[in-house]
Amino acid sequence: MRARVCTCMCDRTPANTGQIDGPREQHRVISSNLALIQVQAAVVGLLAAVAALLLGAASGQELDAVEAEVLCASSVITAFLAACALGMLMVCIVIGARKLGVNPDNIATPIAASLGDLITLSILAFVSSFFHKHRDSRYLTPLVCIGFTALTPLCILIAKQNPPVVKILKFGWFPIVLAMLVSSFGGLILNKTISKQQFRGMAVFAPIICGVGGNLVAIQTSRISTYLHLWSTPGVLPLWMKKRWPNPCSTFCSSEINSVSARVLLFLVVPGHLIFFSIIYLVEGQSVPNDKTFVGLYLLAGLVQVTILLYLAEATVRLTWNQALDPDDHCIPYLTGLGDLLGTGLLALCFLAHWLLRSETVLDGTSEPASGPS
Repeated sequence: MRARVCTCMCDRTPANTGQIDGPREQHRVISSNLALIQVQAAVVGLLAAVAALLLGAASGQELDAVEAEVLCASSVITAFLAACALGMLMVCIVIGARKLGVNPDNIATPIAASLGDLITLSILAFVSSFFHKHRDSRYLTPLVCIGFTALTPLCILIAKQNPPVVKILKFGWFPIVLAMLVSSFGGLILNKTISKQQFRGMAVFAPIICGVGGNLVAIQTSRISTYLHLWSTPGVLPLWMKKRWPNPCSTFCSSEINSVSARVLLFLVVPGHLIFFSIIYLVEGQSVPNDKTFVGLYLLAGLVQVTILLYLAEATVRLTWNQALDPDDHCIPYLTGLGDLLGTGLLALCFLAHWLLRSETVLDGTSEPASGPS
């Protein structure tokens, strides 16, 4: 799930609607949301480790008790520490953007998602290395897990200061857990393909395509959610958004503000991926595919992924709003998890198609010299 919990649960809508401009209200909203993030991070971190162990067992890997303990402890502590760091960062960004008169939806989500990957992976590498080095200490991992788990009741008490957060604390688990499971299937695809020759270099591109898709759909979801909070009430859709499944043409081609936003985000896909591709090529050199065919397939995969996600953002926000649910809490986890799965799957197809086209070209090239002399 990487930084998805923090990305989803940071409360940007109250900032946009002016609900946290007062110091007292600001402190209450911030503390309750940070506590909520810590509770969800601890639970999701443990569930993610269990899911990884089950998927590994299903794919034929042997289950070692010590490694399982290390994985669970590393996952819980990484999620807890990363959520704390990212939560504080998000608070600073949202309050700073509010004071500068900038829409936090355009800033907070991409920064949280991009820095979230870096912070989470860095903490995970450090924590897992530490536990792996001391895996002979029989009681270290259980004691550390118990210590961090003991903080959960305190976080629950703090979170209960805010009634909307209490509702998320009770009923907001299903989107997060389901998104984690969907995202885990993307990891399973990567695990199955990464060691094969035809997918060489795929591990470098996977975080990019998943991150770009997740960032863009989270921005669009936040913008639509804020729009609905400003111009409607939960459970009641505006007249021009009555259709639960919008026409794709209206999603991308109308003059409505959310359609304009979707077009802008879609137009960012190609130049954004080209910039990232150039950086990857400069760093990795010849270890990644760099011919025109691969670049075209890669850009096509990115466009297909983001187009599907942006359309689903419009549809799912309408559906959740019609049921009086907050789209920030219920849609973003689904869509970012689906973005990971779509991105990894389309990237695998991209590498496979490129390998097949190259194999066909090589076969054609070897057959011509053989027929020439005869």
